[in-house]
Amino acid sequence: MEFKKLSAPSLKELFIQELESSILSGKLAIGEKLPPERDLAKSMQVSRAVVNAGIAELARKGFLAIRPRIGTFVADYRRNGTLETLISIMNYNGGRLRDEEIRSILELRIALDTMAVELVMAKITDEDIRTLGSYVSQIKEADSPEAAALLSFSFQHELACLSGNTLLPLIFSSFKAVIMTLWERFCRLYGVDELYRNNILLLNCIEERDINKASACVAASINDTISGKRQIYY
Repeated sequence: MEFKKLSAPSLKELFIQELESSILSGKLAIGEKLPPERDLAKSMQVSRAVVNAGIAELARKGFLAIRPRIGTFVADYRRNGTLETLISIMNYNGGRLRDEEIRSILELRIALDTMAVELVMAKITDEDIRTLGSYVSQIKEADSPEAAALLSFSFQHELACLSGNTLLPLIFSSFKAVIMTLWERFCRLYGVDELYRNNILLLNCIEERDINKASACVAASINDTISGKRQIYY
């Protein structure tokens, strides 16, 4: 049996984790000014370089706002954050999202999936459909929620690639960690067979080259997850 190499977080990563936790827990309030870097370094017993690099990273992720010659402030990360901010929130919450965050992601999924379906319908080939079908058939045989979620993501990502829009696959990939978490949760609540059912229904619509039916299928399955029989938040 092989074991993966273990690596300890760097001081910079520990600094970032500490400040992220303080911000997400509310210990550091939005709008609050941080102490000067030299004071933070002394208090946390790290170098100024670690503090400087950590603050720059937290600013890039939307947690901090740096105002030259004024100071560094806790930013409204829900307004100014990025996808990385969302992943940090998930990590802080043990992989969980708030209800409104889940709902927002699923609503965005309707728009993205519908766009992929509409673009792909006019150009999809029988070979493309067989490729999509290989992912869907494997979902039914998946031996864990993680495996099923990965195959479902692969199906959706392949559909985005086949759309011909160069940005869609990149957008799907950027949401991979979040989408995987949601579909794993779905499988644990309702079973792998239900995830398979959602994907096979969409694949059947694509095989029929029925754009209206396929778009309706996307909306119906995701809306069922948002507010129907198979919600993944409460």
